[in-house]
Amino acid sequence: MKVLVAFGTRPEALKCFPVIQELRKCEGADVKVCVTAQHRDMLDQVLRPLGLKPDYDLDLMRLSPSLSDITSDVLNGVGEVLDKEQPDRVLVQGDTTTTMATAMAAYYRRIPVGHVEAGLRSGDIYSPWPEEVNRKMVGVIADQHFAPTEQARENLLKENVPESQIHVTGNTVIDALNQIKDQVNALESGHPAVRQVVDAIGRTNNRLILVTSHRRENWGQGIEQICTALRRLADRGDVHIAYPVHPNPNVKIPVQEFLGDHPSISLLQPLDYLPFVALMTRAHLILTDSGGVQEEAPALGKPVLVLRDTTERPEGIASGNARLVGVDAVTIVTEAERLLDDERAHRKMSRARNPYGDGKAAQRITRHVLNGSYAD
Repeated sequence: MKVLVAFGTRPEALKCFPVIQELRKCEGADVKVCVTAQHRDMLDQVLRPLGLKPDYDLDLMRLSPSLSDITSDVLNGVGEVLDKEQPDRVLVQGDTTTTMATAMAAYYRRIPVGHVEAGLRSGDIYSPWPEEVNRKMVGVIADQHFAPTEQARENLLKENVPESQIHVTGNTVIDALNQIKDQVNALESGHPAVRQVVDAIGRTNNRLILVTSHRRENWGQGIEQICTALRRLADRGDVHIAYPVHPNPNVKIPVQEFLGDHPSISLLQPLDYLPFVALMTRAHLILTDSGGVQEEAPALGKPVLVLRDTTERPEGIASGNARLVGVDAVTIVTEAERLLDDERAHRKMSRARNPYGDGKAAQRITRHVLNGSYAD
């Protein structure tokens, strides 16, 4: 059976990697990997340490591309790969424009699509944007839906996806985290960005707040509010903020202008995944608008304040590890200071209750892709 796995961003690569590994262990599986490089530099940060070499690298990254540019480039580029390879099945992951356009390209050729991390829904087509519509479109096309949680399964059932096509597998990010834990422990002295942050914390004995923010819906006023909150928190004098800054100018320019001169804030280049996990393990709390971090932090027992008004990952909220705070500066500061100043509140949120699986998601996905049957 020939399977083409296609992705274009760092989170997709991370979550597809365990599935690719499992598929390649199986006799009779011919696995091809196609990357669109929708996010070139950040994608490479995962490909290199994981040793993942794609069979096709479309290198479609443009300077400040529009969503229309990305969609048309992926449709045409992946379409050519599909015409050449003629796979029996295409696997896509998550909710990026690469995911949606790849599924469309496969649909145009009547190639079945399997969707890893299917069924996530926020209920608002503009938050996150365009991810909510991307994943809904893939949900219409796919005939295999690998839902990470029971909640995701319920979302698909409400959209009339046949129950026989939905399989609760857990999230492959837990598989990936389990694989790289030992490597992460060796990074504190070996990676310059991690060393920089660890040294800064060591000089002051301050607690670490780790921040990521890049969502399109937060560009403009949202980023300004987030930066205002971070500056107020840094002014406390008892925290150090580490912020790996997304390279998109809509994020990078305002962040540098608002925060670049503060001695208690380290603005970092985008990090490879391993050093980023190393900083997550050191963090006292995490502020993020990322979807993946909402999944990883509970597995590490780290409180998460989600810089969004909605989330398609309610399991972290329900488990108590995450809280939606939006992008209002006053609210962000209030909620962060509650976790900084109230030990009981921090302890309650930092208990690791992992709602995203047992680290065997890739095995389950592989069995179903190859055998057409599902087994725990």
